[in-house]
Amino acid sequence: MGKIAFVFPGQGAQSVGMAKDAYDALPEARGLFEAADRTLGFELTKLVFDGPAEELKQTANTQPALLTASLALLEAVKAKGIRADYAAGHSLGEYSALAAAGVLTFEDAVAIVRARGQFMEAAVPGGQGAMAAVLGADRGKLSELCAEISAAGTVVEPANLNCPGQIVVSGSAEGVEALSARVKEAGAKRAIALEVSGPFHSSLMKEAAGQLGGKLADIVFHEGTLPVVANVSARPVDGAEALRQSLVSQVYSPVLWEDSVQWLIGEGVDTFVEIGPGSVLAGLIKKIDKSVRIFSVNSLESADALAEALA
Repeated sequence: MGKIAFVFPGQGAQSVGMAKDAYDALPEARGLFEAADRTLGFELTKLVFDGPAEELKQTANTQPALLTASLALLEAVKAKGIRADYAAGHSLGEYSALAAAGVLTFEDAVAIVRARGQFMEAAVPGGQGAMAAVLGADRGKLSELCAEISAAGTVVEPANLNCPGQIVVSGSAEGVEALSARVKEAGAKRAIALEVSGPFHSSLMKEAAGQLGGKLADIVFHEGTLPVVANVSARPVDGAEALRQSLVSQVYSPVLWEDSVQWLIGEGVDTFVEIGPGSVLAGLIKKIDKSVRIFSVNSLESADALAEALA
């Protein structure tokens, strides 16, 4: 019997009404939404279920909303008696994974990601930063091209190494534009501009990372119930200080998603369960390795289907 990894999505997976069925059916899920409202001091639940979508899309709202929805859907998986051997999350999703593993309490996690979103939003004024998905590029050549353009004075860096053929770059609007015009030099087909509010996972986020470090200084990291693979190293991280440092670096460093999935497969994971809205990670994992089993739990119905498939 192979091992199971729970994986949690990052920003962009959110939608109005996410996890409402879990909230309605499971007292534990409802309890998480209520705890989020209490901890944050505003009605996050109302925003998640009623919108407006524009407001939900703001980074400082999206991050706590996605974390809460993902962990509410995790309750549906736990109710089926399904347990994981590992956890991982994409960017913001790493916090969902840490909360799922008991490394962070839910209240601490939701407060941190709310602040993280605020720091990230404030770090670079609107319109000055950008991100783009580059399709079909060679990883090494793209890194070299980024370095060349950055050396000329406009920052652009690899931000998400998602799967073979999909790398997201991030940086100044000019840097991303310059790279997008030259992606064919790295063997890429094209670059697609992403609708984001800032240059996430680039060195332009260092100020936000410093602020996050201050916020994390007082947080208690508990002994986890399962290893959580970190975005910055594609390996599990042990100990409070190392975890803190890893989460601070994560804000301005590339998300090594492909490497993380490959490491998990190397450890014997053959079943990935994406827990949270959408199914973005399932698509990426399929492109990394077609031989593994992948399930997306984004509703109670899909939790039922997962339980049947694993029975």
